[in-house]
Formats: sequence, structure tokens, C-alpha cells
Amino acid sequence: MKVRISLLFVSAIGIAAILPTQTANAADQQATQKSYKETKKVPAMRNRVYTQLSRAQGLADAGDKAAGFAVLDEVKERMDSLNSYERAMMFNFYGFMHYANDDLAPAIASFKQVVAEQTIPDSLLTSTLYSLAQLSMQLEDFNESLVYLKQWQQANNKPLTSSQDMLFAQIYYQDKQYIDALMHIESSIKTASEANKLPKENWLTLKRAAHYELNQPKEVTKVMEQLVRWYDKPQYWLQLSGMYGETGEEKKQIAVMEAAYQAGYVTKAADIVTLSQLYLFHEAPFKAAKLLAEAVERGTVTAEEKNLDLLARAYLAAKEDAKAIEVFKTLTTLVDDGKYDALLAQTYLNNEQWQQAIDFADSAIARTSDANAKGKTKVNYLANMYLVQGMANFNLNNFESSLTAFTQAISFNESKKTAQQWYKYVEREQQNYQRQQVNFAMLN
Repeated sequence: MKVRISLLFVSAIGIAAILPTQTANAADQQATQKSYKETKKVPAMRNRVYTQLSRAQGLADAGDKAAGFAVLDEVKERMDSLNSYERAMMFNFYGFMHYANDDLAPAIASFKQVVAEQTIPDSLLTSTLYSLAQLSMQLEDFNESLVYLKQWQQANNKPLTSSQDMLFAQIYYQDKQYIDALMHIESSIKTASEANKLPKENWLTLKRAAHYELNQPKEVTKVMEQLVRWYDKPQYWLQLSGMYGETGEEKKQIAVMEAAYQAGYVTKAADIVTLSQLYLFHEAPFKAAKLLAEAVERGTVTAEEKNLDLLARAYLAAKEDAKAIEVFKTLTTLVDDGKYDALLAQTYLNNEQWQQAIDFADSAIARTSDANAKGKTKVNYLANMYLVQGMANFNLNNFESSLTAFTQAISFNESKKTAQQWYKYVEREQQNYQRQQVNFAMLN
């Protein structure tokens, strides 16, 4: 927006500059100029008209816009007596004063009347067409903006500057003509490069957006690399890491994300969680757990289910089962079903804490039944809980309880084969145990 306003302001100053001074001679005022269509003779502006237009501008500049418009209205009342140049300049002043009031629609209407005049200086024609393109863009009439910009380019008949190329690019982008937008962005970058200048940051962000709309992730990644290199900002590092992930370059993804972390750029909860996930994915669970635990303790990352679940799993992967257990216990208070009771049961079983495994397997089964009674979706860990019950009870020599649990597990397709094998094994061990007990009793 600042760029567009600045250009329009320069345009208005340029228009004022082509007004003749009171001492200018008639020959200078009637100089012949060559237009982009044909050679034309621009009529002179008479002093009385110039005086009124200057007075209107002076009043407006002094803050009395109403008085300025009143003077212009007086000129307009005698419009039939004005030549084309004088009419064009009158409408130009209307346009500029409407623009200064942020009245874009009447400003555009006035500037259209300027270019409708046939014999006006090329400088006035080109500046007004450019202003019309900018104003139409501000009103999001991108088709009309392109029409005026192309007319301006034809009238200007000069190579585009980088800023002019970028205006084309912005309008094409807004009009969803992304390939044309990219052509003008590349032209801007080339012009800057030839002058040993870096492309401006907003050029690159527009280029990135255009490639994104065209579903070109590798090209987006290249632009992000340039933004990181030339405009070192936290969001660009994080976005580049994300793009490496999207393009399947996982090693670069975590390298950039960790570099961002070391630079102090990873401060938001979502970014901390993302880095923790990356650490876990790349087999660095201790780093994942440490980072996430510290963030939860600080309150940067909320102690909600999804974050605590990630933390507990990171602890498990890091062989920090005791810490994982504490987190799982917290999670059992946050959810209604028994999935975290089930994870506790499995973790206790893995650590040969048989009675705790049984207790939490019982809890998982009970809470699952409650959840099913309330019409919630059935879970997929119930069969495994009967296996845990069976194994833990077996290790405590609770053979009957173990066999009962394995009988339950046999009724599930996913655990049937394992449960049958365990059932037979427990039956044999129960018989061996009973014989040993009989022998021991006979010896005593």
C-alpha cells in the first residue's frame, strides 16, 4: 500500500509540474509531443484556467478541501469553453483531490476522463494510466487494473523497472494468473541482479506464494532458502524446515529446525512440539523428552493430552520408563476411556512389576466397559489387556487367574493364536508346579 500511495503522489506532483508558469511564453505551451499512437499537438493552457486550478490545489493543500472542490466546480461550469488539455487537467485535479479524501471510486472516474481526452501530454497520459492501474488494484478490480497497466506500458514504451514489473506481478497474482506473475517477478529479480542488488524481501515472498499456488513445493523450498540466506528471520527458518519435510528431505528438515532452535527461534508451542516430534522420528528420544518436558514445566506447552502423550512416548523410547509411567498416570485423569491405563499395564509388565500390571489392566478393561456402555467407539487394546493379565498372573503363580485371562483373550481374533499358545504353556507349568508342591510336601 505504501508503494502505491507514493507512486500516486509522485504522479500528482509531476502533473502539477507540467502546468505553465504565468511567465511562460505561448510557444513553450504549444510544444508538439509525440504520443504512442501518433504525433499530436497539445493545446496551450490559458493563464486564467491555470490560475483557477492552482488556486484549487492551494486551498486543498492548506486543508480546505471543500473550498478546493468549489473552485474546480466553477471551472467545470465553463467546461464547454475549455480545450482538451484544460479539461484533462481539471479532471486530473478532481481525481487527485478525491484520492486525497480516500474516495477511490470518484477518483477513478475523474482519472478516466483525463485519459479520454485525445490531445494531452504523454507524461500526463502515462502517469494517469499508471494511477488508474493502481487504484483499480486497490478496489480489487484486477481485470481493469491489468487493462490500464498494459495501456500504460504501451504508452510508456520503455523497459520496465523492477518496481513496475512487481506491480504487474502483484496484479497477475491477485487475478490468479500465477505463471504471468512469476514471469514479472523473475524479470524484477534479474534487473536487480544486473545492478548488483538483492531482490527485495516482498518480491521473494510473492514468488513463494505463486509457486505455492501452482503446487510447486520444490520451487517454494528454493525461495525459502533465499529468504533464509538474505533475510534472516525466525519464520523463514521454521518455514524452510517445514518445506524440507514436505519435499521428503528429512535430514535437512531437522538440521534447519535444530539450527533455528539454537538461534532462539523455536519459542512457540507448536514449533516446540514439532521439533520434539522430529527428534523422536530421528531417534533422538532423550532430546525430544527433555525439550518437551521443560516446555510443559514452563507452561509454554500446555499439559493437554496430545502433548503429554508425546512426552510419555518419548520417555519410553528413551528408556525412561519411570518418567513415562508418571506421565501416563496424569493422562488417566484426563480421559474417560482406559487407553492410558492399558499403556500403564503394558509398561509395568515390561518392567516385571506384575501386580501393578494386573491392576492397570483391570482398570483399562473396566473403563473400556464403561465407555462402551456410554456408546463410545470400541477400543483396540482390550485383547492385549487379557494377555497382560494372563502373563502377569502367571509370573505370580496365579495359574487359575492366568488361564481365565487367556480364555478371554482367545475370544479375540487378534490375540487368539498367542493366547492359545500361552494357555497350553500355563497348563503345563501349573501341572509341574502342582507336582513340585506335592513332592515338597512329601519331603517335609
